[in-house]
Parts: sequence; C-alpha cells; structure tokens
Amino acid sequence: MLKITFSLFSAFLLLCWNDWNIGRSENPVTRKMLVKADTLPNATSWPEELDVTPFAGPQLTPSPACLAVAATGEVYVGVDMIGSLGKDPGKGSIVRLVDTDNDGKVDKHTTFAKVDDPRGIISMGDQLFVLHTTFADGKASGMALVVFEDKNRDGVADGPATTLIQGISNPKFLQSRGTDHATNGIRMGIDGWIYIAVGDFGFHEAVDRSGKKLTMLGGGIVRVRPDGTEMEVYTHGMRNIYDVAIDPYMNIFTRDNTNDGGGWNIRFSNQIQSGEYGYPVLFKNFTEEIIPALIDLGGGSGTGSLFMDDPTWPAKYNRVPMMADWGRSQIYVHRVQPDGATFTQKEEEFIKLAQVTDLDIDASGRVYLAAWDGAGYSGNPDKGFVVRAVPKGWKYKAFKDVRKSNVKELEALLKSESAVQRLAGQQELLARFPKDAAKVSLKIVEDKALPLYVRVAGLYTYAQAAGKDAVASLVKLSDDIAMREFALRALADRKQALEKVPLEPFIKGMKDSSPRVQAAATIGLGRLGRAEAASALLAVKVPSSFVSPAKGTEGPHATPNSAIVPPHLAVRALVAINAVDACIQAIGTENSTLALWALRYMHDPKAVSGLIAAYDKTKDETLKKQILTTLGRLYKEEAPYDGSWWWSTRPDTHGPYYKAVTWASSDDIKRFLMQQWSKADENGKKFFADLNGRQRMGIDEFGGEDIVVEKQELKIDLTKIQNKKGQVGENSIEDVMLAIAKIEGDPALGKTLFTKQGCVACHSINRNGPLKGPYMGQIGSIMNREQIAESILKPNASISQGFASVLITTKDEKSFMGFVSEESAEKLVLRDITGAVYTFKVSDITSRKEMETSMMPPGLANELSYEEFASLVTFLSQQKK
Repeated sequence: MLKITFSLFSAFLLLCWNDWNIGRSENPVTRKMLVKADTLPNATSWPEELDVTPFAGPQLTPSPACLAVAATGEVYVGVDMIGSLGKDPGKGSIVRLVDTDNDGKVDKHTTFAKVDDPRGIISMGDQLFVLHTTFADGKASGMALVVFEDKNRDGVADGPATTLIQGISNPKFLQSRGTDHATNGIRMGIDGWIYIAVGDFGFHEAVDRSGKKLTMLGGGIVRVRPDGTEMEVYTHGMRNIYDVAIDPYMNIFTRDNTNDGGGWNIRFSNQIQSGEYGYPVLFKNFTEEIIPALIDLGGGSGTGSLFMDDPTWPAKYNRVPMMADWGRSQIYVHRVQPDGATFTQKEEEFIKLAQVTDLDIDASGRVYLAAWDGAGYSGNPDKGFVVRAVPKGWKYKAFKDVRKSNVKELEALLKSESAVQRLAGQQELLARFPKDAAKVSLKIVEDKALPLYVRVAGLYTYAQAAGKDAVASLVKLSDDIAMREFALRALADRKQALEKVPLEPFIKGMKDSSPRVQAAATIGLGRLGRAEAASALLAVKVPSSFVSPAKGTEGPHATPNSAIVPPHLAVRALVAINAVDACIQAIGTENSTLALWALRYMHDPKAVSGLIAAYDKTKDETLKKQILTTLGRLYKEEAPYDGSWWWSTRPDTHGPYYKAVTWASSDDIKRFLMQQWSKADENGKKFFADLNGRQRMGIDEFGGEDIVVEKQELKIDLTKIQNKKGQVGENSIEDVMLAIAKIEGDPALGKTLFTKQGCVACHSINRNGPLKGPYMGQIGSIMNREQIAESILKPNASISQGFASVLITTKDEKSFMGFVSEESAEKLVLRDITGAVYTFKVSDITSRKEMETSMMPPGLANELSYEEFASLVTFLSQQKK
C-alpha cells in the first residue's frame, strides 16, 4: 500500500511484511473485545464499549489512502488509485461523504476535487488542505500542500487549489518508485501550525508561498502556517512516518519504522521540537546523540494517527494517542505517562481493521476509519471501505456551523472539552474577529479556575491573534507556574516575531524545577538565535547514559531515556546559535562534555583551530582523547543534499554520515591527527585505528576500517525443484488452496521442506543468521495460512519492499541480478536467488534497473503433495518470534 512497498511477494521472499505485524505485543489491559467474522464491510474486533458499523464501501471509496472529518461531520476521503507503486496520473480524488440524517449511513456524496496520490487532508471551515503528488507531462514532479475552498458548501471545490508548498518530496524517486516513502499525513495543532509527516525521500528546495526554500535529507516533521508561510523543520531523523498525533498541550507522537537489515520494526516516538532521532546514520552506532524512541514494537507499518480528546468517548479510550498500523491491520492505543520532558508508554490493541490507513473525529464524537483492505500497491477499484465508530449509547448532538456563531459562542467553544470544537472555534474566531480574539483568549488564559487544556488553547489563540503585540503578556504569563512551559513556547514560536522577545524568561526557565519548562526554555533559546544564551545552555548536565555503544553492538535507540533530552536539546540550541567560541572556551571545564558534543556538528574552521589549541594546552589524557574524537568526527561532513540520491530501503546504518565528503578544514584535521598518530605507541595507534573505523574517516595509515565479508553459501539449483511435478504442480491454484484448507499439516515436515525446497537460499527463520532476503521468523504473526499459501503460489502478485529484483551492469559489461542487501554511497551488496553474494563499488556500476517481476521464480512448490505443502505452510504460520 501506501508508504511501504512490501507485500505478499512470495512466501519465500515473503516477509518483507517485516514492515508489518511482527512481534505483536501482549495487551497489558484485560478487557472484552467484540469479534466479527466479516472482514470486508466492517472491523474484525473492537472494545465492547463501542459500536463500529459500515459507512462506505469501494463503490464510493476505493483505495482510501487518507481521510479527514469536518467538525460538522462531513467525511473527506482521499481515493488513491495510483497507490504506492503506481506511476500513472489521473486516478485520484477527494470524495465527500455526508450522513444527512445522522443514522450512520451515507446519504450524499460528491467528488470534491481531483488530485493524484492524496496523502493527507485537513478540513477547516470553508477550506480543505490536501497534500498530494503533482504531475507534469505524465510524470511525478513532486508533492504539494494545497488548499481548496468551498464557500457555498455544495461539496465541490469552488475552483483550482491554491498552492501553499510545492516540491515537498523528491520527484526523482516519486518517478522511479512511486509515493511509498514520500511526504504523508498533515494535522493542525492548537498552535495554528500545520504539521507535515515527511518520509525519508526527503525533499530538495521545497518552496512555500512566501518564496522561502527548504531542503531536508531524510524524514521527520515539517510545519507551516495555514497561509503557506514560515515553513520550517520541526524534527529530523525519522524513516517513513505517515502522520502525527497532537495532544492539547502540543505533545506530538508518531509511529515510524526502521530497517537496519533485520526487519521493518515499528518505533513509537514522542517528537520534541528541534530533536534529532537518528535514522539511518546515528540510530545504531551513535545512539548517545539522539532522542530515542519510546519503544520498539516489532514489525509493522504505521499509517494514520489521532490524539483522541472528546468527552463523549469512554474515559479509558479518551486523551490517548491512537495509532493505525497498516501492516498489522490494527489500531493501537498508547497509554502515555509523563517522564521528565518526555513520556513512557504502554501499547494495547484497540480496533482491528483490514489494512487501516487513517482515522479522524468530528465535533460530535463520531470517529471514521479508512481501510485499504487489500487494494494492492497500485490501487484497486473493488477494494477499500470506511467505517464509523461511536461509543455505545452515543446520541448525536449537532455541532453548530461556526460561520453563524458570534464572539461569545466562539469563546465558549474555546472552553469545550472537545479538541475538535476548540480548534474549530479558535480558527473561526481568528478569521472573523481577530481583535476580539485577542481579548477573549487572554481572558481565558488568565482564568486560573479553568482546566489547563482550556487555558493552553486560550494562550495559543492569544499568541496568534496578538502577534508581536503579545510579547509583554506572554512574558507575564511565564511567571505563572502552570502556564510557564506554554508561554515560553509561544514566545519563541514565530521566528518573524522574535526581535522584541527578551532572553530573561528563558534563562530563568533553564533553572526551573520542571523538566518540561527547561525543555521549552532550551528550545526557545535556540530559536531566538542569540549568542549570549550559550553559557546557560552549556550549563546543562550530561547524564551517565551518554556513552557510545560498544563496537559491534547496537545502541538503545528505542529505550526511553528522559535524562538525555535536556542536554540533547541544549546541543541542538548551541548549534542553532552557532556558539563555536563559547563551546571552545568550555573545553576542559565542568561543561566540557556538552561543549565537545555540540562541536561534533560545527564544521567551522574556528572550531577546528580551537580544538587543536585546546589539545595542545591540556595534559589530561582523557580530555585529549575526547578532543581527538571530536576532530575525527569533524574530518568529514554530510554532502550537501541535491535531491539526486536516496539511501534506499536498506541503507548503510554505520554512520556518522551517509554520503561523507571532506571540507575546507579537513586537511588541517588530518595533518594534526597524523602528527599525533606518529608519536603514539602501540596502544595509542590502536586508538587511532578504532577512531578511523568508527568515524569512517578513510585515513589508510590508521587502519581500523571494518571489512565485511559476507559468507558465500551453497548455491541451490532451483530449476530442478521447479521442474518436478507433484499434486501442487498438477492442479490449479484454486484447487490447491481448497485442498490444503482441509489439511492440518505436520510442522516438523514443513521445517524439513523449508530447506529442501530452497527457501533457505533467501530466507532465515533465525535472527542470528546472516542477512538474506525477507526474515521469516515472524511471518505467522502477520499472515494466516491462506495468505502464506497464496503468496508461495503467486510470487509475482507484488514485490516486497527492499527485495525487488535489480539488474546491475558493471563497467566490464557483466550483468548481475538479485536484491540489494546493503547499500551506501560507495558500496552496494547484491544477493541472488541462489544465495550467491556480490559486492560492487558504486563507481563501477554503469546501470541499475529495478525489475517488475519477482526474483522469486514460480513453481518452487510444484513437486509437493497436498500434505507436504500444507505442512510447509503450517510450519511458516507457526513462526511468530
């Protein structure tokens, strides 16, 4: 489907559904679930406190990639008949569905607008914001965030969309791969920003409506104002997030997945402004430098998300992030608990829905969920549906059209228990009554008797309404303990209004007893960009957990570590204000560790000369090694991103850079390091060898670079296997499927056949084995027996992400076909279907073509009897590690 191109592929190349349901966690909460057998028009299970009913089928909403619900209940579904792998335009639309009598069934529908590859929608008043792929001359030209208007509310856009951002995904890879790792979901926070989930295609020189250009290597979150201005990066270092969940206090949560060669494991994260999350170059070997995810949940494919905040919903399912997972066909609830400046979490299953893509809620408490339902990777006119979920006993209560509301009524909405009502009221108040908005919202935020979430909504409304004139009141509000965190965030929120914002509240906030206030103050100092803040930032303490992973081990990239958040944010702020001089001066002081951490990212000649001078001054051997390590990190830098390359679905994760290049001071660094190396004894030279290997500096004299030789395994003659005919080969696929449905099979026999039939050439069921094709040790968690059998018999049904057949031609005119098992800017490793491994220098490759057929040949089960085939399928279905 959408963001992730894995699939059924073949039971043998099968589990690229690693990006799927692997390692399902146990439900930590005991509760009753309703289970239904019918998986097409409805969900298959949900809590007994809810009613989940069909709303629309494929005749109205085929291949639904995303959806949004207006506060008043109109449902906007992004129909995507291109899918994640399709390339032809003209197959997408936004369909508007209306339940006029509120009985849970669609009564009216219109095609709101025609757009290709819709990936995110926000409905706000008369406006519909849409993120979608753009085409020119029949080819993808990028992605755009646009806004349509429907002033007369007839369900059809009034005219062409206004473009807010153009080029916010990489056209080269949209053309070659489709929209699978592109830019995805959008949501608006109570702060008035639109938050955009960016996949790891990244983008080069996206342009907002003001003409501002922005480039982003890899994935993360970008945000922009609703008028298309002030575009900026919010967080960085994610793989392929599809959406964001935003709570009333502007805490943001995402469900991402990674691929380090062992599977597409889901990571649930709290996204903190300015944070670096490390994928792919830091999250394994440099984990001390990142904000880690809150948990690794095994294989899956995160899609839409929603922070549930509605008073009509049961308390146990309210005020929680709800995260959809397409690969697992499941929506999860995450029970988050504050932990310093971040959170801890517990995941539990919520609603099971066939390849769920998105969910949203209206102001009356109705939740709508879209399901891809097996529509494949290029869309399907006969697949896909939408369901409605409401609490048992729920009664419809109309939400008044805010266009007809006066100031008093809109003020009341700002105090609502419903997040949808608060946002709708806020945006209408700002649009029609900006002067009144400032007055009424300030009154709300100053009323200490109101709930905190209401006061926060008031504060962000006031900040938007008053603009630069809000500074004095926000500074005053920073003295209010309850509002301090949010006042500091609002003060530094808009870079165009920072000129008159004083440093003092932020410096004071750095010493606050609350880690959340400290975090807001730290981020704010980075945004203010003033060098005089450096001393306060450098005073942040670095915890004992700031330790590099041991060589050959993977660091804790998905283990909560609230202690690392304050220094991490301080480092990001020091880099943002370019505090080179202050960091150099701090070397050797009590703030040395943080200063050297920040200097790792300061590719400035002053940083290099300062580090060398500090080395010459100190006699502390430990500090000397720390300085040499920092210089080693600065020897190279990441190549400027021009959009011409991408690190693929299975990138080199060694780090610290993906495409490293030397820069102006590299020669000075090398000269100095060589001098120290020449003076070193045997132990000292080992330090330089290890430094060279870890930092991948490429200084041959030092040695230490790891040379990975992949084991060459015995080739398997698949042709012999294909040509033998047993019951499976002599009968139709349909007859085979019917037969094995009645045969239990012997898993012990199936294990033997797994080797005999050649599966071991490309697959492992043991995580400790060598990297091959899709890992199959968890396949039973993702697919049932029927799905496994079908994927074995139809290997070309679809191609798993990362395991498409690739044809490589080299300078000596030799050709090789296989799947890429590892790739970096300099090296590519290919494994063919027989298990043979080939390593190429990228510079020696003259052409590279991704094939449209599976590398896995059909017929590998032909010689088997029904009993044998059933045994193989049963064995695979029991692999749930």
